Amino acid sequence: MRATASRPIGATRSFGRAAVATVVAACLGSALLLFIAAPLLRLTMEGGVAGVRGLLGDDAELRASLVMTVATATAASVIGALSGTPIAWLLARRRFRGRALLSSLFDLPLLLPHPVAGIALLLVLGRDTVAGGTLLAAGLRVVGSPLGIIAAMLFVSVPLYVSGATEAFARVDPRLEGVARTLGDSPWRAFRRVTLPLAGRGLMASAIVMWARAVSEFGAIVILAYNPKVASVLSFDRFTTYGLPGALPVAAVLVLLALGPLVALRSLRTTAGVEY
Repeated sequence: MRATASRPIGATRSFGRAAVATVVAACLGSALLLFIAAPLLRLTMEGGVAGVRGLLGDDAELRASLVMTVATATAASVIGALSGTPIAWLLARRRFRGRALLSSLFDLPLLLPHPVAGIALLLVLGRDTVAGGTLLAAGLRVVGSPLGIIAAMLFVSVPLYVSGATEAFARVDPRLEGVARTLGDSPWRAFRRVTLPLAGRGLMASAIVMWARAVSEFGAIVILAYNPKVASVLSFDRFTTYGLPGALPVAAVLVLLALGPLVALRSLRTTAGVEY
């Protein structure tokens, strides 16, 4: 009788603990959601209309900064995709001595404070350095130029592409490449006809993430190229000059710009049925 009676009591206690845990988890999740959503919604509501009005109206500096942001982020993403894809394939397909070190090297920029990344780039690409002086002699100024912005964006964003592209290539069965090789395809032809199309959506998703990260960069850019101003630097400049009201329109435009990559990523996921 005692054993029979103890089971409902134990079950009731277990149910009570599960209910409490569910309530606590729901409260914590709701608080986190509010913490993320409230600032973004407030920012968009406060500055979104003014930002769009300035973008379409008389704020030529905002338009120029947005064009500069999109152009340099696109250039950095193209360079990153072209140069990072072979490295990602190598990391996904080959096991070699130093592979862990190479992978860690590409992950390191993600862990650095962004001003530190800018300082590191300045030590290599500054006017008084070998690389910077050589480029300057060739007519390519890095510091204080769009080229410097591209370099900063590339440094902080390409690790995201290499990591995502490595995972995309790893999901492709190597045996499919082997079948193509047995049918007479060269390694490059097998890669182009088999591997690249199968990994294509993952590569595209990684490129979109890289572009979004490049657009949002501030710390490395402000060290290497304060001018010409990208949108993130312009928002900081207006905040320090005019205070919060002056920075709100630019910041709101950046939030709206961030929606583009999110929509693109969700479209890829919906079309492919795969979570990226």
